[in-house]
Amino acid sequence: MSHFDFDPAATAPRQYPLEVAPDTFCIRALTPSVGGTWTNLNSMVIRGAEPVVVDTGMVTHREQWFEDVFSLVPADELRWIFVSHIDTDHAGNLIEALARCPNAAMITSRGESFRVAASLGVPFARMRLVDEGECFAVGDRELTALRPPVYDSPYTRGLFDESTGVYYASDAFCAPIPGAPVDWTDEIDPDLWAEGLARFHHASLCPWVALVDPAKYQAEIDALARRAIGTIVSAHSPVIRGAAVARAFELLARLPAAAVPA
Repeated sequence: MSHFDFDPAATAPRQYPLEVAPDTFCIRALTPSVGGTWTNLNSMVIRGAEPVVVDTGMVTHREQWFEDVFSLVPADELRWIFVSHIDTDHAGNLIEALARCPNAAMITSRGESFRVAASLGVPFARMRLVDEGECFAVGDRELTALRPPVYDSPYTRGLFDESTGVYYASDAFCAPIPGAPVDWTDEIDPDLWAEGLARFHHASLCPWVALVDPAKYQAEIDALARRAIGTIVSAHSPVIRGAAVARAFELLARLPAAAVPA
């Protein structure tokens, strides 16, 4: 077998869609990470009157991703594909999804739309532009584009569904799974969760966080925390629910001063 035959999806435990709120599902995949841990590769489906996919996973898990999404929403019924930003772990299956879902349009920011058109060849006619803080209707609910406090692309936008209290945070709140895969962060030892979250953010997502103005950074966190968020779906973490949501905001607030082991 050559290295081109390697199948990452075949090396990880299978995680099936997880319902995190009524008609709202986390689409999950896993990839091995450092020190024997696992990293989530999550996206989301909102199965409402006008079904929405939130991010499109990685190309390395393409077959599994489409199997999971289409088990929840038939291809011709999908209406919207919200992409937080077009890094390959968030938009890996975007082009095929647009091809296979003829009634779906991509939702992105105005700034990201130019990169989408230039890099991926998506026509502006297949895009709906929604900028920071803007709400948009998708049939039976309104969704709001809200940038998380930390990110690795300035184009990043998260997505908040006030009707369910679910916030898709893109890369923010990322943390590895130490040991056996789990569904929720409250199944992880609290100290290991805190250490892993700090390490992931400082090492890969936002090393710039050590340079920020603490007061301005805290204001960003407080503004998001004031929303009625009951569940956080991060692209790279088990799902955060209940009391763990407040704890997650506390851990994020500590990042500028966090001491991360080498």
